Amino acid sequence: MKITLNNIDFRYELDGPEGAPWIIFSNSLTTDVTMWDTEVAQLADRYRILRYDTRGHGQTSAPEGPYSFELLVGDVIALMDAVGADCAHYVGLSLGGMTGLGMAIEHGDRLLSLAACDARPFADPEWAAPWVDRIALAHDKGMEALVEPTVARWFTEAFQAEAANAPVLDHVRRMIRETSVEGYMGCAGALQGLNYLPRLGEIFVPSLFMTGKFDGSTPPAASRQMHAAVPGSQCVILDPASHISNLENPTDFDTALFAHIEAAQNR
Repeated sequence: MKITLNNIDFRYELDGPEGAPWIIFSNSLTTDVTMWDTEVAQLADRYRILRYDTRGHGQTSAPEGPYSFELLVGDVIALMDAVGADCAHYVGLSLGGMTGLGMAIEHGDRLLSLAACDARPFADPEWAAPWVDRIALAHDKGMEALVEPTVARWFTEAFQAEAANAPVLDHVRRMIRETSVEGYMGCAGALQGLNYLPRLGEIFVPSLFMTGKFDGSTPPAASRQMHAAVPGSQCVILDPASHISNLENPTDFDTALFAHIEAAQNR
């Protein structure tokens, strides 16, 4: 489905019964709503689910950047208002998880819970520096040049070597290729300016910080740092898993996520 909000066309999907509690799923950089298919299939019998392609991704428009997390958070609020979701459980991974931090800090009254997966609260110089080269590569050579380096970073070598996982990896390659260069550069620019670290203590909703044990981009230390700063939060480290942990280890990811959502819903 498509809707025009904040001067761009958003692709979004609605699943589950009307009147049920809401869950929002927000995708990572260079993916789209389909990264959450497994989770939605298991939750749509009892939750109303909103998925959307982040601006510049999938079938959502890609306006010229720069983008910011303030802008990305504003997109979520606009979508919630448009579909009538007063409050929702929020689940985001990587870029989507960091957007969730902004949601919980700026609009905590709109959240029933937060799951920030494979995320980090701050772009330190060492982490921000490689984005300069990645943005330049996308600009000069297009998204195809980023496909294999991204897959190599996102999944463990063992997962990539297993023939049975080829469909998952091909799905990820397709999503990367279908991301617009403008959208990639815009959202990567937002990541370079990430800094929610000083405000983590303002988060008051039930929160889960979960990441893959072998995630080099948003390592376990980042989830533990957020967990320590957010009162009453939970921290789960998935083994095995790297950056796109819901695709590499869906069983353990979903077990932890669903328990978190159910506990928040029933509290």
